[in-house]
Amino acid sequence: MSITYRKLVEFISELYDISNRTIPKDVKESLKSALSRERNPLAKKILEMMLKSAEVAEKERLIICQDTGIPQFFVKVGTKFPYDIDLESAIKEGIEKITKEAYYRGIAAHPLTHVRSSTNTGERMPIITYEFLHDAKYLEITAVPKGSGSERWSALKMFDPYDVIKDIKKFVLDSFINAGSRPCPPVIIGVGIGGTFDYVAKLAKEAAIRPLNKRNPDPNVAKLEMELLDAINETGIGPMGLGGDTSALGVNIETAYTSAVWNPVAVNFQCWPGRRATGRIYSDGYVEYL
Repeated sequence: MSITYRKLVEFISELYDISNRTIPKDVKESLKSALSRERNPLAKKILEMMLKSAEVAEKERLIICQDTGIPQFFVKVGTKFPYDIDLESAIKEGIEKITKEAYYRGIAAHPLTHVRSSTNTGERMPIITYEFLHDAKYLEITAVPKGSGSERWSALKMFDPYDVIKDIKKFVLDSFINAGSRPCPPVIIGVGIGGTFDYVAKLAKEAAIRPLNKRNPDPNVAKLEMELLDAINETGIGPMGLGGDTSALGVNIETAYTSAVWNPVAVNFQCWPGRRATGRIYSDGYVEYL
């Protein structure tokens, strides 16, 4: 069996559906860990409800949140994958298919008229980013529904190169405090540092969808991740903004070399379910969900 256009459409449709009906294993474990540490009775009750909601959604094949988001895909193309299929058209058709079949909200809209698309597609929608995997014989695709809670309160600032780490920490903390309860905490926060104006936002997005059990390999960056997580949880905003010890499940940081005359920093949120799903489709048509 070899990969076909129709097979790819079905794969995309199923992958996006999984991302809206299940929460990643690492997020679920982080919620359980937060529940075991939480001292606030109301916060404990909310965390219990979140875990129960995730359990029911997965068991009954229900969506976790009514805001099924605008679709974003992170695509890793194996250099030995036979790239002879119109991938972007297949992704678009896959989104149209699942939006119609699963009765998803048509949340994608024109940026000026705000007229909504009933299919969650349109000009440059879905949003797709690419990178290459050396010697791999598959496509690895991560589907990320970006709803209001996981996107609207994002922030970006161009720092001077001599601004120190404490200024960056203050910006991230201020961004979280400004968002407050609106991103549906406990949140996952992705931070990008370096690169350029556009690239740092991509870094923040990639950080936000990195599994919570994986630290940045740079020990200095990993230390900053934990310092920011501790500072955010000390705010007491808590689950759904109603107080408690657990305001964030994790802070992930991705970095890139940048100019000697500027240093951009971006902050991107994931609401508590941390919605994402990753799968691989091989050149022989075999599908694997990770």
